[in-house]
Amino acid sequence: MKGEDSFLCFVRVRVRMMETNPSFGMMIGGVNGGREGRPIGAYELAKAVEERRAGEILLNRIDCDGQGKGVDIDLIKLISDAVSIPVIASSGAGAVEHFSKVFKKTNASAALAAGMFHRKEEPIQSVKEHLLETGIEVRI
Repeated sequence: MKGEDSFLCFVRVRVRMMETNPSFGMMIGGVNGGREGRPIGAYELAKAVEERRAGEILLNRIDCDGQGKGVDIDLIKLISDAVSIPVIASSGAGAVEHFSKVFKKTNASAALAAGMFHRKEEPIQSVKEHLLETGIEVRI
């Protein structure tokens, strides 16, 4: 190590909606691949990992993953508004419009999808063209 502050740290947090409690928020799946919840809200967890110097948050809502019905805009907005580090929206994209919705309605720095591309439901170029048409800057 070059100095006391030099270190390499990987933080991986999986978010899973276990139940909704209006006074508490979302429960977090933290162990056994997200199958066991822990009593901490998504907001509190995002703030905690930011305080521990995480460089970004890959926000994955497991129960929306692969569904193609759209991402959880409320969750992405909650987290991307709460932290100053980049938030990557994941889980649920199935149409080009899902991407523009993320960028228009939240402060997410990026959005990702896998299933819709693997299943060849939409080509990547279609997503890029749609984003350009809606005024969102992308690399072609």
